[in-house]
Amino acid sequence: MMKINMTTLFGAALMGLTLVSCSEEEPTTQNGTSTMNVKLTDAPGDYDQVNIDVQAVEIIYADSGKTTLNAIQPGIYDLLELNNGLDTLIATEDIPSGEVSQIRLILGNNNTVMVDSVIYDLKTPSAQSSGLKIKFNETLIDGVEYSVTLDFDAARSIVLTGNGKYILKPVIRAFVDATSGAIEGYVQPDTAVTYTFVIDNTDTIGTVPDTTGYFRISGLPAGTHDVNFSAAAPYTDQTITGVNVTLGQVTDIDTIQF
Repeated sequence: MMKINMTTLFGAALMGLTLVSCSEEEPTTQNGTSTMNVKLTDAPGDYDQVNIDVQAVEIIYADSGKTTLNAIQPGIYDLLELNNGLDTLIATEDIPSGEVSQIRLILGNNNTVMVDSVIYDLKTPSAQSSGLKIKFNETLIDGVEYSVTLDFDAARSIVLTGNGKYILKPVIRAFVDATSGAIEGYVQPDTAVTYTFVIDNTDTIGTVPDTTGYFRISGLPAGTHDVNFSAAAPYTDQTITGVNVTLGQVTDIDTIQF
């Protein structure tokens, strides 16, 4: 009867595991694990629906390693249902700590946009293979939980081509909830304002008030900001200056009367 050398067998198995680990492109700078919660929200645009087919979320590290969040809720999300403080959790998982440079959303084929009650295919170049690339420079610390919001800007992300096709050229911000703040309030009458926004350096961060006039602008750095309101005729634009934002908190500026 043939005898099996268990030392040799264990060594071969260990070598196999090592080869699998290398093929996963794991980051080389691991210092424990961090919990990553990824949420999706939207700054709305002038569409009836914007449906994104989310299939996977990848975290890209500064050393080019990557990890895929397996605990994901894949499916089609209408971005226009996720605004003014509304969001949805799409993935959560413990991942290697370290320096992250990018988050990628891998999309499926069922992406659409509805305009004037008509649904059109939404072309998403490379989103099914390399994914939607979102800049995210953050060092994940061992044992810390991070809630990260991916904020689509639907108005700036969808392009109508000359031949009548819609293409997704995503404008997406990623921010950590605990290291940013928000401003909320109401406008009255609720039809007076078409857009409310804050300009942070060269970045415009804004939203459209809902049918009650409520708005929330999230992902703002700490400090004082001017809140701008683009009004619909016959109302005139307004600006509220010097609104203070504190990290991890929502500043309520109450009701703005037009």
